[in-house]
Amino acid sequence: MSALIRRVTDFLRSPRGRQLVERGRQEVGKPSNQRKLREIKARLGKRR
Repeated sequence: MSALIRRVTDFLRSPRGRQLVERGRQEVGKPSNQRKLREIKARLGKRR
């Protein structure tokens, strides 16, 4: 398990990983995506 975590950490520290993290942050910041995330959260919350 720790090998997997180490590989993920190494990827996130790489230039490509940083680029993907930045793109993800930009996408999450968009109002339309925030609305979709809230809807998904509400649906998942109802299941419990």
